[in-house]
Amino acid sequence: MHRALFPFCLTALLLTGCSNPYQQTKTSEKEQYASHSVSVIALSDAAKKSGSQFSVEDVRLLQSFLLTKPTAADLSGNPYDLDDNSVWNTVDLTLMLRAILGDALSDDLPVVFMTKDISPEGLMNAYLAMGWEPQGKTAVKLSTGEPPASNYLRPALIKDVVKHVNGTIVECNTAYGGKRTETQMHYQVAKDHGFTEIADVQILDENGSMSIPIQGGSVLKQDYVGKAFADYDSYLVLSHFKGHAMAGYGGAIKNISIGLGSSEGKCYIHTGGKSRTSMWGGNQTAFTESMAEAGKGVCDYLDGGKKIAFVNVMNRLSVDCDCDGNPAEPEMADIGILSSLDPVALDQACIDLVYEQKNGDGKSLVQRIESKQGLHTLEHAAEIGLGSREYQLVMLDE
Repeated sequence: MHRALFPFCLTALLLTGCSNPYQQTKTSEKEQYASHSVSVIALSDAAKKSGSQFSVEDVRLLQSFLLTKPTAADLSGNPYDLDDNSVWNTVDLTLMLRAILGDALSDDLPVVFMTKDISPEGLMNAYLAMGWEPQGKTAVKLSTGEPPASNYLRPALIKDVVKHVNGTIVECNTAYGGKRTETQMHYQVAKDHGFTEIADVQILDENGSMSIPIQGGSVLKQDYVGKAFADYDSYLVLSHFKGHAMAGYGGAIKNISIGLGSSEGKCYIHTGGKSRTSMWGGNQTAFTESMAEAGKGVCDYLDGGKKIAFVNVMNRLSVDCDCDGNPAEPEMADIGILSSLDPVALDQACIDLVYEQKNGDGKSLVQRIESKQGLHTLEHAAEIGLGSREYQLVMLDE
């Protein structure tokens, strides 16, 4: 499944120089990461070369308009209605940035946007950069976090973007015990963690499961998601990127596979389709491939991926997931917020940022990823067409 993506940036790191550096043996994950070639493209340089009438300041002004909704008179005289519909919107921002960059970026590779600003404003800018707006009833998928001390995304960070898309926060019950296994307990956790203060919350599988087909999978032919999954037209997926005791890492792909899976579906994915009642005893390779395949089923169901967008927050980078109520303290410093319309490219970009510190503060997280075949999830996801491991990384900070 290939998505049409908008190639624009303020500063970009473009992966080039190899058709696919990851086509190696599954057991050699250190070598799988090794061969990257990177070039840097700055907006100011691109603006000079392209001769665009727009500048970085124009981008900031239009972003400010989209965030705070000032009157048009506040920016009168600025030619920002690039699509000629008498309204300034995210399409205009897309066209503006594209005009600045000209041919600097490839139309053939997905774009991942990044800011180092881990704040409500940074999150909104990362969201707006995608040029994506939801259609119809919108769900915001996130992890409500296992009590008492998990690293879930705090409501103060996400509330602006949730309100911007008029979203309902959605989750599914867990399959491993804890305080989010039963629906009423799960609603209480969502309340205790502050999510009900910023939006309506729905546990998608409180009334059971629904099945959706998986095309092109080698392990699964169907996926079991919460029964209310189909009640929503669009999904914005907000993921806390971190390690995971069973998957190696957790990001966008895990959030739409295990995360959107009902309790039944979680068991099904964990066991590679062997059980819908127990999540234990499955084969690790089948598990990682099942996550990729379940993610593809979700994206295909949502109009081939057109009605879903992804944001990963790289803070509190513990080796443990938000399903762990007492995770290990992070050894890495916070990195930033990344967004994309391609979940594979997005997770790969986050992995690459972690691997930049594989011999330093990221060592423990890299070991966790490799010990659980975490890179194979990405490898299989690319093989079945969920997305691309080659991408253009776009830095939204000057």
